[in-house]
Amino acid sequence: MSVKLDLENINNKKVNIENNNINLDIKEVIKKEYKKCIVDPVYFMSKYCVIQHPLKGKIPFLLYDFQKEVLNNFRDNEYNIILKSRQLGLSTLVAGYSLWYMMFNTDKNILVIATKQDVAKNLVTKVRIMHQNLPSWLKNDCIEDNKLSLKFKNGSQIKAIASSPEGSRSEALSLLILDEAGFIQNIDDIWIASQQTLATGGSCIALSTPNGVGGWFHKTWTDATDGLNKFKPLRLHWSVHPDRDENWRNKQDRLLGEKMANQECDASFLSSGNTFIPIEIIEWYSKTYRKEPIEKRGIDGNLWIWEYPDYNKDYMVVADVARGDGNDYSAFHVLSIDDLLQVAEYKGKMSTKDFGNLCVNISSEYNNALLVIENANVGWASIQSAIDRNYPNLFYSSKDLSIIDVHSSLIKRYDLKDNSSLIPGFSTTMKTRPLILSKLDEYIRNKEVIIQSKRLLDELMTFIWNSVRAEAMVGYNDDLVMSYAIGLWVRDTSIKLKQMGINLQKNMLSYINKSSPIINTNVVNNKNNMWEIKVNNTDVEDITWLIKK
Repeated sequence: MSVKLDLENINNKKVNIENNNINLDIKEVIKKEYKKCIVDPVYFMSKYCVIQHPLKGKIPFLLYDFQKEVLNNFRDNEYNIILKSRQLGLSTLVAGYSLWYMMFNTDKNILVIATKQDVAKNLVTKVRIMHQNLPSWLKNDCIEDNKLSLKFKNGSQIKAIASSPEGSRSEALSLLILDEAGFIQNIDDIWIASQQTLATGGSCIALSTPNGVGGWFHKTWTDATDGLNKFKPLRLHWSVHPDRDENWRNKQDRLLGEKMANQECDASFLSSGNTFIPIEIIEWYSKTYRKEPIEKRGIDGNLWIWEYPDYNKDYMVVADVARGDGNDYSAFHVLSIDDLLQVAEYKGKMSTKDFGNLCVNISSEYNNALLVIENANVGWASIQSAIDRNYPNLFYSSKDLSIIDVHSSLIKRYDLKDNSSLIPGFSTTMKTRPLILSKLDEYIRNKEVIIQSKRLLDELMTFIWNSVRAEAMVGYNDDLVMSYAIGLWVRDTSIKLKQMGINLQKNMLSYINKSSPIINTNVVNNKNNMWEIKVNNTDVEDITWLIKK
């Protein structure tokens, strides 16, 4: 015999029964419903949660299929990371899950961190509204209820704070929620600080629209998709929402602009951010040229070789020097001058003297390559190693930096062999830095170079415009990028100028070899007087004066 209950009115003791002869125990019905809610957050939210709609007011939270999948992921995995499109109701979904987690577990501590405290407060407000609109038999007793926190009598609570490392290390956490994690400042510090508080078995939900590459959210997402951390990744494209179609997507282009719409709707890191080199170009290089080296040399395995020396080619080695005990790395590239093929690369930490010797060794191996070492600060120690070993092909640059491009060099007729006005190495200054980065941008955008290194491509991914200056993102390095940029500039200026001089010398020698002495064949065929020649075909001139004293 079937029984139909109006569960919304159970709290008013009203029960609708198809058969009036059945005496139904209301407490038993509540008990069964309560058990269903405990084991299934989807059932709990679909059946009993109310949300605040901006136009319709308070309405039941009717879940879409993709939202049900997200909730099950939250329940079944300790660590979840979600790359999402905008306006999918994910923050509201997280609020509902937080309420379920607090209600049916004791002594759970949830912390919400967002870009601003007001944003985190909004999520807590959604939890409070859902709880306030539950049936009375389902509600928990509150001992604290305000705009920034909600605490139940069972010991579970949720708090909202601004983005700061101090808040995440204050007490043990059961669940850390990072809302719009891709945009939270100092998130690396926040995550490090939270590790001790999560160490007792806590979990984490990190969700965000994409915000460029290289940051904590991008790196954590990438590692999750590669299986390198314990996060469960889930990507939610705009098309997962059943009420959206291409007309909606086209409207977002008109409202937000193409670039912002790509970021907000397509859940793609490649469409977001502000990298120095467009990400789609970096991706093209990765798919076209990137490959594993044929040899990883050295104790640390950080000298990568893609091609051994070809004795018919000219090479250059371009190095950027670090102290060896800090956050930066010493790095160099070996480039084929003619075709700009990257044949070898090093990125690692060693003393400046050892790095200088390594540069000389690899330069000698590659046909006495032109050795270009950045001479700022600690770079001099590595340059001195090359000088002490009398390396014959060390790069020199102008002391006054007057020679900074091909055109001025040609005008000044600069003598590249005269080292008296030169200093060893290359100087990266406020004057030269924009020039070398411009050359890097030109060559890569025009796809005129061959980059085989994953390490260099990864650095380009995190080399961004920070206001008006191009530099590595906080927590990342640009050692390979800067040394590569120097190499392209030197190749396109000094080496080109030197080659033009060589070509001029070759042309002169060729002209001399091809030229013949001018011989006057108008000699009079006179056997009796060989010292007379005919002039103008009529007159005869005596040339014995040439041998007279």
